[in-house]
Amino acid sequence: MFLEIKDVEKYYESGTTHTQVLNKVSVSIENGERCVILGPSGSGKSTLLNVIGGLDQVDSGTITIENKEISKLKSKELSLYRRDYVGFIFQFYNLIPNLTVRENIQVLEFLANNPLNIEELLDTLGLAEHKNKFPSQLSGGQQQRCAIARALVKNPKLLLCDEPTGALDYSTSIEMLILMEQINEKFGTTMLIVTHNTAIKDMVHKVIKIKDGRVVEDYRNDTLIPAKNLEW
Repeated sequence: MFLEIKDVEKYYESGTTHTQVLNKVSVSIENGERCVILGPSGSGKSTLLNVIGGLDQVDSGTITIENKEISKLKSKELSLYRRDYVGFIFQFYNLIPNLTVRENIQVLEFLANNPLNIEELLDTLGLAEHKNKFPSQLSGGQQQRCAIARALVKNPKLLLCDEPTGALDYSTSIEMLILMEQINEKFGTTMLIVTHNTAIKDMVHKVIKIKDGRVVEDYRNDTLIPAKNLEW
């Protein structure tokens, strides 16, 4: 098993308020799978993504990737884990405005031990002709492609996507999903996608639904619908 989460709990405190955000969450994902996490706002989706990505720590339970338990790693070890294992794609692209497309991608290329070829990546994501442009000169879809390229250049084993189509219109969202499908198939990158968009569930191998911090549904798709044929 590539990723295994067992009985994970997470609490947040604010003053005297003690809120449980994740309640005994247990899920597993195979290597190379596309997986979606669905649920309403406040259900714990993003918190689950954050603890898997090493951005936050669990209060109890375990998270294991390739037999490496990350839930008890110290700060320096977590930094190495994020560098070597994880790529992040967020709803808001967080590109550096005074760097070109190529330079934004190079920021993470320089940190990686085994980066992908940046020219091949630019070509794969349709960014070759835009590589010397600044973020302000790009469309929303092009900025998202740049953010994806920046996450992928590290050659991560796990790509964590938080509402990757949330800021895009319908046609651009379809383009992004087709691109993510192609990336998964070309590079074998395991993908974990948090979204409100229920249509995405039909193009992924595994679907996890969360409500009030609990997993209420967990299943694999027998038949996948190509991203280009999704309807919502």
